[in-house]
Amino acid sequence: MQQVNVKFNDVNQIRRFVDVIDKIDSCFNLGEGRRVVDAKSILGVMALDLTRPLQLTYDSDDEGIREKLTPFIYG
Repeated sequence: MQQVNVKFNDVNQIRRFVDVIDKIDSCFNLGEGRRVVDAKSILGVMALDLTRPLQLTYDSDDEGIREKLTPFIYG
């Protein structure tokens, strides 16, 4: 299980994020605390508090995934 923090600046960035991870054969969860959604669901992502960084977890050790997530990683 891998974990990174992500933050979005606008709706277009959220759309690009969902498009990127939707093409990856892995399970992605996004949120913080008890509020966690399927990160491949644009409606789920939009329902989160986007004013601060969120935790993205995924179940793959493929280093190529982290490279694809680089534009969205916070910190």
